[in-house]
Amino acid sequence: MTDVPTYDDDLRLAHVLADAVERLTVSRFRAEDLEVETKPDLTLVSDADKAAEELVRSQLKRTRPRDAVIGEEMEPTGHGPRQWVIDPIDGTHNFVRGVPVWGTLIGLIDAGQPVLGLVAAPALNRRWWAAQGSGAWAGRSLTSAKRISVSKVTKLEDASFSYSSATSWEAVGRQEAVLDLARSCWRERAYGDFWSYMLLAEGAVDIAAEPELNLHDMVALAPIVTEAGGRFTSLKGEDGPFGGNAVATNGLLHDEVLARIGL
Repeated sequence: MTDVPTYDDDLRLAHVLADAVERLTVSRFRAEDLEVETKPDLTLVSDADKAAEELVRSQLKRTRPRDAVIGEEMEPTGHGPRQWVIDPIDGTHNFVRGVPVWGTLIGLIDAGQPVLGLVAAPALNRRWWAAQGSGAWAGRSLTSAKRISVSKVTKLEDASFSYSSATSWEAVGRQEAVLDLARSCWRERAYGDFWSYMLLAEGAVDIAAEPELNLHDMVALAPIVTEAGGRFTSLKGEDGPFGGNAVATNGLLHDEVLARIGL
C-alpha cells in the first residue's frame, strides 16, 4: 500500500513564515515613509512587498533547501516537484491606500498539484489554511482554529456573487455575461482579491470569479476552497490554479456558473 503524503510539517512552517511576514507588513502598513513603485505592467509594488518576499525566501532556503520557490517580485529559484508559491502582499493597491483588505499568500505545489494553502490577513485579524486531506480552517492560529465549509445554496437567485470588478471583465469579452449573472443572483459585491475566495470557503459567499490572475494569486486559495468542499477552476473549467483566471463556487452552482460566464 502506498503511503499518502501528509503536509502537517509544511503547514506549521507556513504559519511560522506568516508570523515573520506579519511583523514586517504590519509595521509598514499606513507607514508615512512607505515607498511605492509602478511595475512595467502598471501594477504597484511597495518596499514591504519586496522585503516580505525576501524574508520568506531566506527562511525557505534554510528550512526547505531542496524545494523550488516561485514569488511575485523575484525570479523563480530551485527545481524539483515541490514548489512554494508566494504572494507577499496580495492586495497591494489596498495596502498602499490604507485599506485593510490585504494578505500574505503561501501555497505549496507537489508533483503538479496544489496541496497546501495559507492566507494571512493581519489587518483583518484573520487567517485561513488548508492541506490536502486535512480540511479547511480559519482563525488566528493553529490553536484557535475552526473548521470551515462552503454553503449549501443550490439556486442562483439565493446566491451571493463576488466578481472582482465589472470593468475587469471587458478584456475577456465577458462583461455582459458577468453582469447578467450578477442580476440573476440574490446579492452581488466586489470584495476583491483573496477575500472573495475566503468568504466563499466560509460559506458567506457562494460564487467568486476573476478574469485575469497569476499563479501566485491562486495557489494558496485553491486548496482552501476545495478542502472546504467547493470547486476551484479556470473559466474553461480546468481544475486548479493554472488557467490564468478563476471561478470558485460551493460546487453545487459550478456548472451553471461556467455555462453563464465561462470561456
